[in-house]
Amino acid sequence: MVVFPRGNNQAQDHDMGAQEKYIPCGILDEDTGQLYLNFGSSYKTSDFIVDSLSWWWNRIPQLEKQQLDLIQIKVDNGPESSGVRTQFLKRMVEFADEIGKSIQLLYFPPYHSKYNPIERCWGILEQHWNGALLSQAIEDCRLQILD
Repeated sequence: MVVFPRGNNQAQDHDMGAQEKYIPCGILDEDTGQLYLNFGSSYKTSDFIVDSLSWWWNRIPQLEKQQLDLIQIKVDNGPESSGVRTQFLKRMVEFADEIGKSIQLLYFPPYHSKYNPIERCWGILEQHWNGALLSQAIEDCRLQILD
């Protein structure tokens, strides 16, 4: 279990020459309520989204994998995950073939992110972190994954 320390480390309200930025990708299992967060140090791209799905798949228990016949993924229809973006669709097909499961992409209409459950998670996390620097929390996550 990763604990996110709060302490007195307040983040600045602007990027003050940061060497690296972390982009989050969240996966929420609505059946179990489990939230998986993956942080990347590049941009949010089609590849990053599918790599995050692969990261998630490798971390769920084998019994849970066996019980899944269909994976439904709610997608926000952003430019990196659009249903007409060939790189995203190509990678999703490769991912489905790799894991041997059917995948349905469920797209939200534009400007309806309030209905996307993962968006609610971001709001809760922002309140929890309350402006704390996340560098130590991200490092703790990395160490846990490497263990």
